[in-house]
Amino acid sequence: MTGLRNGFAGPEPLRDESASARCPTPPPGRRRDLADGAGMAELHESIASLLASRGQWRQAYHHLRSALDLMSTEDTPRVPEQLRHEVKRLRREHAEAREQSRRDSLTASYNRRYLDERLADLVSDDPEADGLAVALVDLDWFKHVNDTYGHLLGDRVLQRVVDLLQEVLPTGAFCARYGGEEFVLVFPTIDAAAAVAACEGARARIERFPWGQMAPGLRVTVSIGVAHEQHTTLGSDASPPSAEQQLISADALLYAAKQSGRNAVAYRTGSEVRLASGHRSGGY
Repeated sequence: MTGLRNGFAGPEPLRDESASARCPTPPPGRRRDLADGAGMAELHESIASLLASRGQWRQAYHHLRSALDLMSTEDTPRVPEQLRHEVKRLRREHAEAREQSRRDSLTASYNRRYLDERLADLVSDDPEADGLAVALVDLDWFKHVNDTYGHLLGDRVLQRVVDLLQEVLPTGAFCARYGGEEFVLVFPTIDAAAAVAACEGARARIERFPWGQMAPGLRVTVSIGVAHEQHTTLGSDASPPSAEQQLISADALLYAAKQSGRNAVAYRTGSEVRLASGHRSGGY
């Protein structure tokens, strides 16, 4: 048996090859039974691993003991179908719980924890890639929305904004809630022009949405700062900026978009800060 963890079983002792050579080969039916027994033990191990990941140590221990008993007996029963279903169920629940732990409970976008982990991985990815863009999105005058229409409607606005943001994301990109009414869009392996175009498309989509259908007089716009790093332009001795540095750059560009009158996408070309062509001043 392989893979028993946490000290319940160590590696199998070396076998005496001469002794094993003298043992007769089991008939086909017997080999099938042995395989079924080993498969059942492995299923018990899988259940034990999944239970342990959920902190259910006592149940995990019992399944490990069952696996040990199966491997130490000559009577190897067939794997019950019910046990196979139990393993599938536990694996499905484990995957669902892991996914839920990475999501924001209100908007269903990714949360800050996932953002930090994924962004750190992307920053250290292949330096020959096209580059990485990080965009910081902030809802304009969102306090006014909450004060005027109430927090329940404000929550619905956040949910709708996330839906609209995610509709324009290219394959591989993702949206994460940064905090409050701020969200981060991450675009792996993308050039600067495409990242700015995607963000401008998101801004325009949000501006054009019929918010008045949710509440009379409601208007929602966003400001976006897009920071892009082209890894191949870095010197041979230079290291790519950290995830924190890219977020700081995006935040500075978001500030520029706000200062321009809001409802804008700001980005940098060399040392110059520019606004996307579709900029329209927004405000109440």
